[in-house]
Amino acid sequence: MEAFKQLNGIVAPVDRVNVDTDAIIPKQFLKRIERTGFGQFLFYEWRFDEAGNDNPAFEMNKPRYEGASVLISRANFGCGSSREHAPWAIMDYGFRVVIAPSYADIFYNNCFKNGILPIKLSEAQVDDLFNRTAEHEGYKLNVDLENKTLSDDYGLIISFELDEHRRQFLLQGLDDIGLTLKHADEIAAYEERHAAKLFAR
Repeated sequence: MEAFKQLNGIVAPVDRVNVDTDAIIPKQFLKRIERTGFGQFLFYEWRFDEAGNDNPAFEMNKPRYEGASVLISRANFGCGSSREHAPWAIMDYGFRVVIAPSYADIFYNNCFKNGILPIKLSEAQVDDLFNRTAEHEGYKLNVDLENKTLSDDYGLIISFELDEHRRQFLLQGLDDIGLTLKHADEIAAYEERHAAKLFAR
């Protein structure tokens, strides 16, 4: 998994509460066995009309948000079923950071396992980010995970809280398997000792 330390990226808004995992990646697209290829289906029923054409009413389809890597949304983001495909789709589309006032627990945990930084801010702070995104075309945020800050070119500086264990996961580019492999030598030594005891009987 790619390590995350800093990111300076365009911000795209999805101004809705209770964005559930079926809206993030609809169930009909869950047949793939790879983690890649889901980005094209992100927010599918909002991004496209019944004919498969871009829906101009959906905010993310506006040209000003092309290439965005920071997603802002409202409370209870990632609710609904516990499909890991939701963070896969977000990551594959190009988002590395999601900012919202709150998240569903399973989605929040799955983000860290897939290299996505989910940041929790107050409702007022998120409102401010929506206003800044609307006011400044091509609006960017600088996300500094090492110092746990957000900043922009217009004087904004926000600190955010994050569990240190999860922060280290992202800073070092680790998932559960990677964390285990950090102790590969110790595991191998244990297995050798265990095998020696078995054969000594």
